[in-house]
Amino acid sequence: MKSENLLELDIFHLRHMLTVFGTIALDTTRTPFKIESNILGGAATFASIASSMFTETSIVGIVGSDFPEEYRNILDKRIDTRGIITDDSEKTFHYDSSFDYDLAHRTTIKTELNVIRQFEPVIPNEYVESEYVYLANNDPCQNLKILKYFLNRKLVICDTIEYWILNSRDSVVEMMRSVDGVVINDDEARLLCKNTNLVKCAKIIISWGPRFVIVKKGENGSLLVTADLVFPASAYPLEEIVDPTGAGDSFAGGFIGHMARKKDFSLSTLKEAVIYGNVMGAFAVEDFGVKRLLSVTSEDIQTRYQEYRNLTQF
Repeated sequence: MKSENLLELDIFHLRHMLTVFGTIALDTTRTPFKIESNILGGAATFASIASSMFTETSIVGIVGSDFPEEYRNILDKRIDTRGIITDDSEKTFHYDSSFDYDLAHRTTIKTELNVIRQFEPVIPNEYVESEYVYLANNDPCQNLKILKYFLNRKLVICDTIEYWILNSRDSVVEMMRSVDGVVINDDEARLLCKNTNLVKCAKIIISWGPRFVIVKKGENGSLLVTADLVFPASAYPLEEIVDPTGAGDSFAGGFIGHMARKKDFSLSTLKEAVIYGNVMGAFAVEDFGVKRLLSVTSEDIQTRYQEYRNLTQF
């Protein structure tokens, strides 16, 4: 289960530094140019593959009887999958969505919770010492339950989506009170905070307890906000975008992966992590599902990171 794409690290000589918890999905993605059905997706999938490029990563999630062996093999090769449970009585979480011609606006067609509806997560003993935890898009009540298992956590980051904001807003807010950082996209930040200004939205979330908030703005980059800092970062410029699904989760994986690699919480490291997040998100959108992430090398990441730095210096 060895990845050849780790940056400066060999995962087999380290303990589990980072655990990702969230959905592992079969996605149906519709663009005006192509439709892909039942492809490997899910917030935890994108985030864990992206973070595994930086540090040892384990994943906790659940799949159903219909989860292809091919997809399980993909995950096995890159991350520690002992935290994946298979429920043979149910189907895998399924998300069906479509994009407009600009590939910037997504419409949810169908969200089928399936196996995650009654999922009671349990953390393998090998994971409890994880110092870095990413709670990907998932039921906020489950996210709160899972936190109690981690005894040595140094950095916990969470994300959420429209579905949970509309159906479990109080639990979303409670989850955010319990973490160090929040990653959220612009539309969902406005929906959650009932405010149109993204900086104000971030400040509202910070008032609940997190030390920082990152607002993802798609093709417009991202916004890092702390109590004393607003750091805007433009998106990496691409000539072609194929599928924006998973860009935000790949961003989060790159972000927390770099934080775990550096083991440092300074503002300069936070800024670096935002750029690595932008880089990983840019890779993700270049093909459907996780296909592009699977072909990325450490050299690709470093080259694009340096190109980004060169483009933004003046």
